[in-house]
Amino acid sequence: MAFTTTARTVRRRRARSPLGGPVQGWIYAAPTALFVVALFLIPLLLVLQMSGSDWPLLRGNLGWNLPENYVDAVNHRLFWDSIRFTLQYTVITTVLLIGLGLGLALLVQESTAWKGILRTSFLIPSALGLASASLLFYVLYSPFAGPFADLMQTWGFTFLGTPEGALWSTVFLIVWRYAGFYMLLMLVGLQGIPEDVFEAARIDGASRWQTFRHITVPLLRPTFALTIVLCVTGSLLAFDQFYILTKGGPDNSTMTIVQLIYNIAFQGQNNLGIAAALSVIVLLALIVINVVQLRAFNRPEED
Repeated sequence: MAFTTTARTVRRRRARSPLGGPVQGWIYAAPTALFVVALFLIPLLLVLQMSGSDWPLLRGNLGWNLPENYVDAVNHRLFWDSIRFTLQYTVITTVLLIGLGLGLALLVQESTAWKGILRTSFLIPSALGLASASLLFYVLYSPFAGPFADLMQTWGFTFLGTPEGALWSTVFLIVWRYAGFYMLLMLVGLQGIPEDVFEAARIDGASRWQTFRHITVPLLRPTFALTIVLCVTGSLLAFDQFYILTKGGPDNSTMTIVQLIYNIAFQGQNNLGIAAALSVIVLLALIVINVVQLRAFNRPEED
């Protein structure tokens, strides 16, 4: 009886309130909507305008420059080299981070005395900002002030002095920085699998490998979809680590597509129009890649 009376009172108040119904919902959604408009839609429209305009960084006459900006962006001497390197870096980091994240999650999911210490140890690097981590590794890799300076002088090598060394040195930084984060995502996915499924597999006599292959991996499909999208998107947009460690060198061998956009906009050409056109191309490529990934993971499994 008391519950019925309370429900009637609430309905009367809603009926009398001038802000009830859809209006109240719009009020709740307004702060987020304003945030999206101010920080996403307006900058996106500005980039689209810039990509079709003759928009120098400092001075000059603004005017439409279509499709020359897009043609100049694609014909840039470093465009295809930067795409090739970005894709190479993306494949390497995605494979290593997903594989290592899953391995660490399998390691720490068991209830052992060292579980808490291991989880904390693997996750600590994720709390460090990427720029700070890059500066830390820049000092470690330094042939003058780093802890390996004497060893590098004796053996005659540098971590960042060759294209291969610069690539793998940066990959090691990223794996160290993000492995714990992907471990956490994988661990959440593993803990979401019902224990009854594993118990049934053990009763049926399935080995550890069979259980992992036919139960763990298929049931982690949504987690794999999330982690791969995050990893691929982050790798394709890599900038901080290469800007701090290599500046795109040696000989532009570690030039990513985002760093190329930065160089076109603020160094060398100082042309925001071409840089914006290249940004639009990257945005469209990211949309296509993410749609393909999500469609691939959302396909129904065959019996």
